[in-house]
Amino acid sequence: MAGHSKWANIQHRKGRQDKLRGKLFSKLSKEITIAAKMGDPDPDKNPRLRLAVKEAKGQSMPKDNIERAIKKATGGDAEDYDEIRYEGYAPGGVAVIVETMTDNKNRTASTVRSTFSKAGGNLGETGSVGFMFDRKGQIVYPADAGDADTVMMAAIEAGAEDCESSDDGHVIICADTDLHEVSNALEAELGESESAKLIWQPNIQSEVDLEGLEKVMRLVDALEDDDDVQTVTTNLDAPDEVMQAYAESEG
Repeated sequence: MAGHSKWANIQHRKGRQDKLRGKLFSKLSKEITIAAKMGDPDPDKNPRLRLAVKEAKGQSMPKDNIERAIKKATGGDAEDYDEIRYEGYAPGGVAVIVETMTDNKNRTASTVRSTFSKAGGNLGETGSVGFMFDRKGQIVYPADAGDADTVMMAAIEAGAEDCESSDDGHVIICADTDLHEVSNALEAELGESESAKLIWQPNIQSEVDLEGLEKVMRLVDALEDDDDVQTVTTNLDAPDEVMQAYAESEG
């Protein structure tokens, strides 16, 4: 079970997340509504909905918002959304996967293409960078869930592939198809997780310097600002000192 700290080093930019909390809740609501509409509105009978609700709770989304999003699906007034994945390159050849949910494919395609172009990147065909990522399940626990050995043993027994512990918490990786099962097994051992979701984990990484990191993050931030965009993942890898310098420059 080797560690994968670097690929996650840009995923949780808490300061920016706080600023975008309203936008984040909107994206989480959309995922809950879609999951409830596609399956059973009871999270216990719908693994995708259960994970969406767990993610929303982990982001401190109010219970009323969660219930409203589920009711929207069962009330028949939910929009029809298409889930579309876009792939491309940020400046410096860093690979980017953009997952969207949209009620207007043409609008989203146009906006995503334009955003890549303005940031100095370029949108590719589907599959153009997908081979640089593996679809995985990711389960996150706070640091106080247990010490590294306890969480590692629980992860192994639950059928996970990887576990990494740090002062920030524990990140457990499993096969995408095992996420529901592993998440449930861990919950029985460690209690409720902060987050359990599907991710794209890079298997090839692109290292950048500070200038390169700033250019990539300009693209990522612009994409995340789009209401149709649910997630943005890169194969960006930056040394700790570069990450520190970027964090300081962002204030």
